[in-house]
Amino acid sequence: MLKALAGKHKSPVAKMAARFRAKIETPHGIRTCYEAIRHRGNDKPQVARFGGIPLKRRKTPILTDRAPGREIHPRKEIITRLLRGTCELCQHSGPVQVHHVARLADLARPGHGQPAWARLMATRRRKTLVVCPPCHSAGGRAEKDPPTAGTSLHGLPNYVSVAPVNGLQQLEWSVPTRLR
Repeated sequence: MLKALAGKHKSPVAKMAARFRAKIETPHGIRTCYEAIRHRGNDKPQVARFGGIPLKRRKTPILTDRAPGREIHPRKEIITRLLRGTCELCQHSGPVQVHHVARLADLARPGHGQPAWARLMATRRRKTLVVCPPCHSAGGRAEKDPPTAGTSLHGLPNYVSVAPVNGLQQLEWSVPTRLR
């Protein structure tokens, strides 16, 4: 504090220390501190003090710790969409899977020359789409054609699915052997 004041007033630190040194009465006796007083006309003066507190250790301190509040982090959107258990293409509820594309640029712009799943992902600007197994294996053609067995949107097996187990939603992960 004294160096800052000395720099501001362009004078030595010792001169600032002598100028702002004060003795104040505390419950522990007279203490030395540095005090700056600013008089404001008819109002009470502003007083800024540095020091003047006893540095004696308390043998029986009174600690009042607050209980830490639990930080609430909202769920990620994909988890909420998965646990909803509803296909985003045909609105069918039941076991669902996640279709994922590497880049949104791969979907081009939303328009009519795309399949329904690509149009929906481009419109929502999301790289993931939660779909039921028939829609996933049909490549988004489930609303027009019946699903073809053994095919998916990119010819890859399904990686994530949500299946109800004892009334609860449970995530199931499977990694194909060629990716291990």
